[in-house]
Amino acid sequence: MDKKIDSKENCEVCMCRYKTKPRTAEEMTALKNRINRIIGQLGGIGNMIDDNRYCGDILIQISAVEKALQSLGCIIMKNHLETCVTEQIKSGNEEIMDEVMELFKRLS
Repeated sequence: MDKKIDSKENCEVCMCRYKTKPRTAEEMTALKNRINRIIGQLGGIGNMIDDNRYCGDILIQISAVEKALQSLGCIIMKNHLETCVTEQIKSGNEEIMDEVMELFKRLS
């Protein structure tokens, strides 16, 4: 099973999948900026815990991180619907809707 996998094709060994339509440079930058902001917020929460900050203040920051992650998920889902799902439906794969429904359940 030493199959060499190109980073753009789907891997049969680990079942990882890749988008067929790559994200634009602008999309990648925006997503990475959001992720870096979330990472910074998480670091801030860690610092608040180290500083023995008030529980309510920490919980507010945790809520902000959760909302930021939810927002990121919505952006990814929108892109998924506009690209991956649309392509699958056009190619006749109507089962993709089961995946979409499962993803919506997980995001909520």
